[in-house]
Amino acid sequence: MSQQELAPLAGLLDQLQARLAAVESQVGIASPAPASGGGAAAAASASAAAPAPAGGGLHPALKAYDEHAERSVVPFAEACDALGGLKETGTLVLTCWAGLRDIVDLGTRAKRPADVPGSLSPHLKPVQDSLAKIRSLRLSRDYDHHVKALMEMLQCCSWVMMSPPPAPSSFVKELVGSTDFWLNKVRKEHKGKDDGHVAFCDAAKKVLLDLSAYLKEYHLSGLTWNPRGVAISEAAAAAPAPAAAKAAPAPKSPARKGGLMGLMGELASKRTAEGSSAATGLKKVSRDQQTWRKEFKKDGADVVVVPKAPAPAKKPAFGSAQEKPRGAPVCEYQERGTKWVIENQSKETNPNGVVTVDVTDPKQQAYIYNCENATIILNGKIKSIVLDKCTRCALVFDTVISACEIVNCQKAQIQTKGTCPSFSIDKTDGCLVYLSAESVALTTFVTAKSSEMNVSWPDKDGDMKEAPIPEQFQHRLVNGSISSDVSDLYH
Repeated sequence: MSQQELAPLAGLLDQLQARLAAVESQVGIASPAPASGGGAAAAASASAAAPAPAGGGLHPALKAYDEHAERSVVPFAEACDALGGLKETGTLVLTCWAGLRDIVDLGTRAKRPADVPGSLSPHLKPVQDSLAKIRSLRLSRDYDHHVKALMEMLQCCSWVMMSPPPAPSSFVKELVGSTDFWLNKVRKEHKGKDDGHVAFCDAAKKVLLDLSAYLKEYHLSGLTWNPRGVAISEAAAAAPAPAAAKAAPAPKSPARKGGLMGLMGELASKRTAEGSSAATGLKKVSRDQQTWRKEFKKDGADVVVVPKAPAPAKKPAFGSAQEKPRGAPVCEYQERGTKWVIENQSKETNPNGVVTVDVTDPKQQAYIYNCENATIILNGKIKSIVLDKCTRCALVFDTVISACEIVNCQKAQIQTKGTCPSFSIDKTDGCLVYLSAESVALTTFVTAKSSEMNVSWPDKDGDMKEAPIPEQFQHRLVNGSISSDVSDLYH
C-alpha cells in the first residue's frame, strides 16, 4: 500500500493513542516514554501526562474548567448581581470558583500526595473565606429562600476533597434536588412578577449540572493528579502567574468584563497591590448596565429611566410607640377550665423572660398565647399544652398525658424531660423538639402547613442526634388510591 493510502489509518492510530494517554494520566498510570518518530500521538501523550511548559497552552482539564466557569458560573454571578438584594454574592461565588481553579491547576502539575485532604487544606482557604463571607452577609428576609438555595448549591465546592465512593460528579448531581427544593419556592413566589428571580434559579441549577458533567469527564475518581508531576509543595511554590494575566476573553456584558479570567486577574492584582479583601473596590453594577432590565440599551442609545415606586412603609420595631400594644402579661390558673393561662410574656415583663409554673394536678392544662422571647417552664405532670402565636419562645415541661400542640408560631423550641405521646405542629415556621430518652419510642408527630421542623434525641451512647421532619412528599395513584411517600431529599 502507498504512503497516501496509509495516511487515514495513521491518523486514526494517533487519535487512539492520544485518548489512551489521557485515560492513563487520569487513573495514575505512567505511560512509557514515547519512541522517536511517534508522530502526533506521542506529542499528545506527552502534553497530557507532563506539566504544561511555562509558555505552552493550558492543560485540557484546566481549559475545560475555564469553559465551564464562563458557560455557567459567570452567568449565575450576573444573575445574582441583577438582584440588588444579594449584594456581593456574585463576586464571592466567582472568587470561590477562582480558588478551586488554582487547586485544579495544582493537580495538573503535582503528583498525588499521601494525605490529599491535609495537603489541600492550606490551598482551600480562599474558597473557605468566600463561603464564610456569603454566610455572614446581612440580607433582607425577602431573600431567605435564595440564601438557603445558595448554601445548598455551594456544598459542591467540596468536590476537590472527595474520593469515590461516591464519585464527585454523582455527589454534585445529588445536590440538584436539595437546591431545587428552595429554588422552587423562589420560582413560586416570583413567577410572573420578576423574571430576574427565575433567571437566578435557572442559572443556579445550570451551575450544578454543568459542573457534574465536567467532573464526570475530567475528575471521575476525584481530583486528577499528574503521575509525572512534582511534589505538591514544589508545585505550589512554582505556581504560574494568575491565568488572568494572559489575554482575557472579550466581555460578555457590562456587568462582568473578562468573565472569570478577568476577575481572577483583578483580585490577584488587588491582593498584591493593596493587601485588601477580594471584594474591595469592585465596581457597582447600575440598573442601566443590567442586561435583563428594559432600561439597558445595547447600541448605546439613551437610557430610559423608569421612576421608582415609593418605598413601602417600614414596619415599626418591637416596642415602638406605633406598634399595637401587646396587652398586659397574664399568668394565672382558672378553676373553671382547670387551665393555666399564660399570655403576653416577654423579656420586658419578666426578669430574663422566664415564667415558671408548678402544676399540682395532672388534670390541669396550659394555654400559652402571644409570647415573645420568653421561656416557659412547666413543672409536674400535665394533661395537655397549647403554644399559640408565639415568637422565639422556649417551652420546657416534664410529662404530658395527652398532647402538646404548637400553632401559628415562629422559631419555637420545645423540650420534654419526661414523656409526651404526641406533638401537633400546625402553621409554624421553625420548630425544634428535644425528646428525652424514654420518650423516643413513644412519641408521634402530626404536622400541617409548617416548615423548618427538626427533632433531636439522645442515642444509645447518650449523644444527641438531630433530623428534619419531612416537609415535602411524593404522591402517586396506585390502584385507584393515592399513595404518599417521603421525598428523596430526606433519605
